Amino acid sequence: MNKELLTEKIQLACENCKEKNFFTFDELPEFSVTRPAKSEFGDFTTNVAMTLAKPTKKSPRDIAAAIIERLELGEDVLDKVEIAGAGFINIYLKSSWLGDIVKKIITKNEEWGHTDFGNGIKVLAEYVSANPNGPLSIPHGRGAIIGDVLCRVLRAAGYEVASEFYVNDAATSLQMIRFGESLVVRYLQSLGDDIEFPEEGYHGEYVRDFAKEIINRDGDKYKNMEEEARLELFTDLGKAAMIEWQKQVLSSFGVVFDRWYLESELLYSGAVEKNIARLTEIGAAYEADNAVFMRTTDFGDDKDRALVRSNGKPTYFASDVAYHRDKFERGYNRIIDIWGPDHHGYMARTKAAMEALKYSPEEIYILIYQVVRLMKNGEFVMGGKRKGDIVLLSELIEQVGSDAARYFFLLRSADSDLNFDMDLAIKESSDNPVYYVQYAHARISSILRAAKERGIEIPDYSNIDLSPLGDEAEASLIRRLNEFPEEINLAAEYYEPHRLTRYAQDIAKEFHVFYDRCPILRDGIDVNIRNARLALCEAARISLRNLLVQVLGVSAPEKM
Repeated sequence: MNKELLTEKIQLACENCKEKNFFTFDELPEFSVTRPAKSEFGDFTTNVAMTLAKPTKKSPRDIAAAIIERLELGEDVLDKVEIAGAGFINIYLKSSWLGDIVKKIITKNEEWGHTDFGNGIKVLAEYVSANPNGPLSIPHGRGAIIGDVLCRVLRAAGYEVASEFYVNDAATSLQMIRFGESLVVRYLQSLGDDIEFPEEGYHGEYVRDFAKEIINRDGDKYKNMEEEARLELFTDLGKAAMIEWQKQVLSSFGVVFDRWYLESELLYSGAVEKNIARLTEIGAAYEADNAVFMRTTDFGDDKDRALVRSNGKPTYFASDVAYHRDKFERGYNRIIDIWGPDHHGYMARTKAAMEALKYSPEEIYILIYQVVRLMKNGEFVMGGKRKGDIVLLSELIEQVGSDAARYFFLLRSADSDLNFDMDLAIKESSDNPVYYVQYAHARISSILRAAKERGIEIPDYSNIDLSPLGDEAEASLIRRLNEFPEEINLAAEYYEPHRLTRYAQDIAKEFHVFYDRCPILRDGIDVNIRNARLALCEAARISLRNLLVQVLGVSAPEKM
């Protein structure tokens, strides 16, 4: 029995009450089914009767009594149902269901936590999408982990998911031109030319490094090259080097994309021009002041947006519209964009463009994540050794490790600012949330390892007698483990991957309480109790391993 199944049973009972004319309603109001804070109030409680009081004009307690009479859970599962307070329905299940949960977890093993909630819906998630002219910074890291873990969650929930990194590499981009110019100057300077670096160039040390790599590989063969051709070449060389660096950093962070999609592909294919022509043809775009604008105000935007500049070059927005159209054309049912805090203005115009092109804006989900502030020694960290105004993601991973960085980026919801405490991230104590959860997995592994070392023969878990699991600490842990599939579904439904770090900490806390209260390998423990508790340890280990490794992308160590 889980919350999802119980909710369905309650809904059926309400519909039955309606059919029998005990009470009527147009549509069943939303209601909650939750786990009570105290076990004396049952395994589950629901407020459904109180939500029905207003539309039915009946007493909540009378409604609750009618629902209980028609609630079909089965004698093998249900112990008793009580009405509490103003009309809460408290549901008590038989203790045998706890053992059934343990067996189910062990049987499912690596599939535990997986659901069919998404029903195979095709989803394309785009995230990070940093420009190929600078290294990945801390905000990129937060976007990377939100995106990567959300994709993992959606896959576990039964969606068909692809991930994509969109590369803004258009040759007409002023940023890319300045990047190419910066690389040319650093190359010539390294060869001894006394030339001034452009004020609006890219001053990061990485540009010098790229220039030195070119010299080490090709020497001075480009020194006397025609300027325009050299700029084009160096822009391409710099882009390739930057993309390779970004891939390496993300890979070290456990983030690997299904595709790196180049903006230049759209431009060279003519898709951007065709898209602009189509918008103009249907009256969604118009010419003004030697430029082309889209009528985004017709769809709620605060002003119309340029598709083509007065110099005849398409804007970033024009490419973005073509890119999003291409996503739908490739057969994806749902589009997810994960953008940084400076992209709020793009939400309305992107959805407006898709609506104009007859694609459903409701199937575009845009997550805007907020700023990250690094803290060290109680103070905010303002810069890094490689580029004066930012700390590089590669530096953070090097200092705190991939596990801690991934976990800490998910400690708060995407729409909340995040203070990242670097000292806490490397601290080996229960104060460190990722250490706390990993330690729980390591502790379980050590228990199971110790049992084998002592020669304890554990019966087949599928046939083990789990009726001795009656202590409240045992029951509380099992109830928490049983929430795994529901937590996956909720995280998938609301695009909230951060829920899973909190849930992991809840499991760890419940296990530590169980461990302290319920001895497992102590001499004199009844063999049936010992074996049942070992089975519970195995179920907890599977749950934590799947949660950490499969969903959060964090290691589950067996020793610490």
